[in-house]
Amino acid sequence: MTTNPYAGSPFGYAAEPTVGPYSIVELMPGVRNLLDYAGVAAGERVLLLMEHTVDPVVVQAVAAAAALRDADVRILSVPPFSAGGWDRQASLRIETAAFHEADVVISGTWWGEVHTAPLFFDQIKSRTARWLSLHMTATAGALMTGGRLPAEVFYALLRRALRQLSPARTIRMTSGGGTDVTFSGLTFDPDPGAMRPGDWRPFPYGGANFWPDDTEGVIVIEDSTVTGVPEEPVTLTLEGNQVRKIEGGVAAEHLRRYAPEGYYMRHALLGLNPKVRVSGGTQFEREKHAGSFYCGIDGLTGGMPVTTGPGFAHCDCQFDRPTVLVDGELFIEKGRLLMLDDPEIRQVAERFGPPEMILDDNPVMVLPRRHTGAARTA
Repeated sequence: MTTNPYAGSPFGYAAEPTVGPYSIVELMPGVRNLLDYAGVAAGERVLLLMEHTVDPVVVQAVAAAAALRDADVRILSVPPFSAGGWDRQASLRIETAAFHEADVVISGTWWGEVHTAPLFFDQIKSRTARWLSLHMTATAGALMTGGRLPAEVFYALLRRALRQLSPARTIRMTSGGGTDVTFSGLTFDPDPGAMRPGDWRPFPYGGANFWPDDTEGVIVIEDSTVTGVPEEPVTLTLEGNQVRKIEGGVAAEHLRRYAPEGYYMRHALLGLNPKVRVSGGTQFEREKHAGSFYCGIDGLTGGMPVTTGPGFAHCDCQFDRPTVLVDGELFIEKGRLLMLDDPEIRQVAERFGPPEMILDDNPVMVLPRRHTGAARTA
């Protein structure tokens, strides 16, 4: 049986623990960073699109903080979204109408907008709203860990990473489970800066996202959207950026059934946030941890990759302790993001507190609130 000490993620917010009312105090540093990141200002129409099962304390924390900024806050509680277009015929007219009237959308969904056509990225980009997604992270745990990292520190990490990654020809990722896969023809998301109309961003902020033209090698699934942690190894063989073979037991059959036409490699992400949880975190939370790696395979449409809309069979594969080589140079070593030791990054972190504390990638050690916000003046 394949084992992963960091897995055991719940299937949705209904399976997540809730917290006591007074915990709202400890959520506020993360919520403040969330609203700063979204640029929420007085008078803006802010829509909180929250699944019925999200912890009410989390909803209250975000709503109260936005109201304190004199934003016009609306809370829309919606049924949980299904993964990968499983329920693609569901009506989202109410959600869509509300989204079209908002200046800022803060969504607390599990599978969420990236798995649905009416709220997919192309629809977000066509509107003027700024969309901040708590994708599997509308939890107290996420806000108290990854949400506490000052945004300036994340941007410093992202800029430093993109300087090395953007001109790279290849990225090779290996894992202790037997994965050995190489990506080439790389296109990276640029440093986004402040949110603009039509932007979609995840929170907590977390990584460097890229799209490959070609992927070659073998992926041995440790944890994925479709399989969870498989009971026996599931191996994907990739050639020409497509999955040519799926081998394994019951979980492999589940993966074939999820996308009967097959898969291609849509995108991947290298985690950069040292405060994001690993142990106890959801899949889309763990992907953002500094030193993690995940890749998303998407269903073929008519036997072809279609990148302009949702694949309706998106499956993310998570690796918590990978080794990553960028053009042959070590970038991540067994889950340790090497740039955390870079003097340039430590200098930025020092503005908020001891860099050995700000950049420590043991997220069990929660960042004290006095080091989560305004930079120190002395």
